[in-house]
Amino acid sequence: MNKIKNQARPVFPFTAIIGQEEMKLALVLNVIDPKIGGVMIMGDRGTGKSTTIRAIADLLPEIEVVSDDMFNSDAYDYDVMSDVVKQQIENKVDFTTQFIKVPMVDLPLGATEDRLCGTIDIEKALNEGIKSFEPGLLAKANRGILYVDEVNLLDDHLVDILLDSAASGWNTVEREGISIRHPARFVLVGSGNPEEGELRPQLLDRFGMHAEIRTVKDPSLRVQIVEQRTKFDQDPYSCINEFYDKQSALKESIVLAQKKLANVVIDYDLKVKISQICGILNVDGLRGDIVTNRAAKAFAAYQNKDEVDVDDIKTIITLCLRHRLRKDPLDTIDSGTKVDKIVNEILI
Repeated sequence: MNKIKNQARPVFPFTAIIGQEEMKLALVLNVIDPKIGGVMIMGDRGTGKSTTIRAIADLLPEIEVVSDDMFNSDAYDYDVMSDVVKQQIENKVDFTTQFIKVPMVDLPLGATEDRLCGTIDIEKALNEGIKSFEPGLLAKANRGILYVDEVNLLDDHLVDILLDSAASGWNTVEREGISIRHPARFVLVGSGNPEEGELRPQLLDRFGMHAEIRTVKDPSLRVQIVEQRTKFDQDPYSCINEFYDKQSALKESIVLAQKKLANVVIDYDLKVKISQICGILNVDGLRGDIVTNRAAKAFAAYQNKDEVDVDDIKTIITLCLRHRLRKDPLDTIDSGTKVDKIVNEILI
């Protein structure tokens, strides 16, 4: 029997992606704990960035949302619930729920602020006294993934809005004295090609993790990747069926990690060592310390552990810190290597 439902558009399975381990790990950890703050993926063109991001969204279990709610509100969690649903609960009004796939929203490069944040219909508000709101992409992305390709080419003002919403979990639209706010909790994923320009350091620092991807050089691995992709293009459903068990196992371990996360602990001495590394590397602010602690806990939970150990920190710390180092034009080593060197000195 066919193990998959008929999808409108088949998505390449996440577990079928060969290589690019750094990017895959960063995405999985952000899905386990969205408060890590998103992922910036920088790398060459044609390295499977958007394929991988679509694949992780497709892999995730369906979420329960309030029916006919434009913000994908959770019926049980106040933090990701719209004000309308909160009022319904307070007034004991019944509503139905339904299960939907995790939203995956693409932000096009030419998007305007209204398209991103949504718009208030002023005419309706003045004439009829009704707060009429046309939701934007931030509303659609609530409880999902918001993907910005070529984020380094996006208008800085829009990047600021994106990062503020991702950090606070809310989007506020104000116009002519009328204000509407709604939940906007999402995993922000940006990708770009360094040849097309860098992101400003103050914006780069706001992304929780930074994965660097390179074109695979090994000829046999390249052949393997090409064959895998060709097989999928020729018969997507048999390829999806082939990876069904692996996909299910990964989905299950993500769900278990999400449940386990709140109880994972990190020893005080390890916290001190993380901060010591950040200090030696001259990382500005405390965001690096916070993200590294969060990511280490998410990684421990992903491995079904109750406590973070040194190896967990070694695995994730470069992803959390490499983009926070001050750029020195005279440096001959890249920032990732610099982080690794200090980590190996401190974490023995």
